[in-house]
Amino acid sequence: MKTRLIIASMLLMAAAANAQNNDPTIMTVNGQPVPRSEFEYSYNKNNSEGVIDKKSVDEYVDLFVNYKLKVQAAKDARLDTLTSFKDEFAMYRDQQIKPSFVTDEGMLREAQKVYNDTKESIGPRGLIMPAHILMHVEQQAPAEEMQKAKVRIDSIYTALKNGADFADLAKRLSQDPGSAVNGGALPWIGPGQTVKEFEDQAYALQKGEMSQPFQSPYGYHIILMKDRKQLEPFDSLKNDIFAFLERRGGREHVADQAIKEMAQEQGISTAQLLEKRAAEMSAKDMDLKYLIQEYHDGLLLYEISNQTVWDKAAKDELGLANYFQKNKKKYGWDEPRYKGIAYHVKDKADVKAVKKSVKGLPFSQWADQLRKTFNNDSIIRIRVEKGIFKKGDNAVIDKMVFKKDTTVTSLQDYPIDAVFGKLLKKGPEEYQDVRALVVADYQEELEKAWVEDLRKRYSVVVNKEVLQTVNKH
Repeated sequence: MKTRLIIASMLLMAAAANAQNNDPTIMTVNGQPVPRSEFEYSYNKNNSEGVIDKKSVDEYVDLFVNYKLKVQAAKDARLDTLTSFKDEFAMYRDQQIKPSFVTDEGMLREAQKVYNDTKESIGPRGLIMPAHILMHVEQQAPAEEMQKAKVRIDSIYTALKNGADFADLAKRLSQDPGSAVNGGALPWIGPGQTVKEFEDQAYALQKGEMSQPFQSPYGYHIILMKDRKQLEPFDSLKNDIFAFLERRGGREHVADQAIKEMAQEQGISTAQLLEKRAAEMSAKDMDLKYLIQEYHDGLLLYEISNQTVWDKAAKDELGLANYFQKNKKKYGWDEPRYKGIAYHVKDKADVKAVKKSVKGLPFSQWADQLRKTFNNDSIIRIRVEKGIFKKGDNAVIDKMVFKKDTTVTSLQDYPIDAVFGKLLKKGPEEYQDVRALVVADYQEELEKAWVEDLRKRYSVVVNKEVLQTVNKH
């Protein structure tokens, strides 16, 4: 007995050593080993054909380490315990897992069910292929309009009885544009697919027979029965039904049914079943394992980055202002800008009124002030272009501010052009003038400081020898 235990222990140790040799640890991040296969998956995916900024393995190490550190920070912040995170991750994971529950037998059962339901709804009356000519008239139309439509349909019916071609008259006279182009022909239809008045008249006809004019909620019709049939056997329609299921999300429905039934058989929830299946499939398929992990870690990375860098920078008005003041020179312009408005008015008195209404207000409030003062009802008194303009951006500003010899085409109904604002010769006067640039730069600074802090907080050990074997084993 003791000998057997020793042999079993040796076999387990050998298996573990073999697994380690096949997929050695390439680095340890905060005490957590990262296998070479995970690094290779990430590196190869982000440096595939078509990627412009390809990295060498050594160059990619820092990016990968930063990624792992940020994910660790998100876990330490317990973002992975949030219900919103769990639900979103499960949704992405299950998109990869659900197709595994779809079998040929399941699809066949669903196709047979669609066929049986269709056959039952059609019943013994079968399918018909009618053609019709329509004189459209609303149900509540005046009696005179109704009479005109009745006279026209009766004259068409007389012409048909005298040998006129149905398809020709339908193309020229029918007021159902969808079928008129096809000589009045409609597709195969079954019971309940059209209004009762039309259905009763159509099903009373045999192949080749024509109805007398009759009225439905759409107007006056004449029907020619092109063909009739019973639903074909399942085998002859099977491929068409499969194609229909593919278009209409039939595979997802089959998967959902299979998951529900399997979960009930095993006495677990559907969520538990999906999690179990994900673990089983990931153990057999490394690419799937790391794809699911990529969903998991990517969601964490997005949330922690948003909280720590992106959203924080965008909302930190004081921080943005301070950053701008410290780095004002980097936002200097190579040519002057005009910060203000070009506006167009009907009444000369409004030229001064516009200037008076915004004078002394922060630039960010001008648009709202002008709208409330001059365009607050159905009458539009002024037209305005607001912004920070360089030469060539606006013809009115080019002519009136930059003194360029240019042609200004006045707006119709607003013949008087004017400008108001200030000329900024060296650069922006406040961060709001170049907000998008400042936000991007401030985010970059916060990102850099965050990564430096993470590098100090968490230990990282890279195995250089294993690194040299990436994609070479």
